[in-house]
Amino acid sequence: MNTTYAAQADRFTTTVSAVPDWDAPSPCEGWTVADVVEHVVTTQRDFLGQHADLGSLPSTTDPVARWRAHDAEVREVLPALVDVAYDGHFGPTTVGQTMATFYGFDLVVHRWDIARGTGLDESMTEDELGLLEGMVPAFGDHLYADGICKPPVPVAEDAERQTRALAALGRRA
Repeated sequence: MNTTYAAQADRFTTTVSAVPDWDAPSPCEGWTVADVVEHVVTTQRDFLGQHADLGSLPSTTDPVARWRAHDAEVREVLPALVDVAYDGHFGPTTVGQTMATFYGFDLVVHRWDIARGTGLDESMTEDELGLLEGMVPAFGDHLYADGICKPPVPVAEDAERQTRALAALGRRA
């Protein structure tokens, strides 16, 4: 299994499991924290479903149960898919690389969104910050397309690293 995905998913699971109010608004305009979890689940399933036969998720509306069921399935199918090559939006890549970078980016950013919306721990690791900082230039202008991230927000030159990384994604720390 892609250990990067596992580490990112573990931190996401910790945050999701601690959410006190699923109806709390997230920093994603118009979305509750429950909507953010559903977004992460559905986008990962859409991608992985192109490369593997995924089972169906429980019909529960409980975001924790849906995330845990999805994550368990990803961990089951990902080892066989890590080295599967395909032509991605940004060129040739592998399923493992996409899960670690593109969907890893999503796990880190949306974990922060959920934590921010519910008052949980918003801190990011040095590795997570490195991922965000590396992916912003890789995404280029695509990052700011409609429905993805808002334009960068200004921050002080001496702002801490996490504040700067989030500002590049249109988020205020």
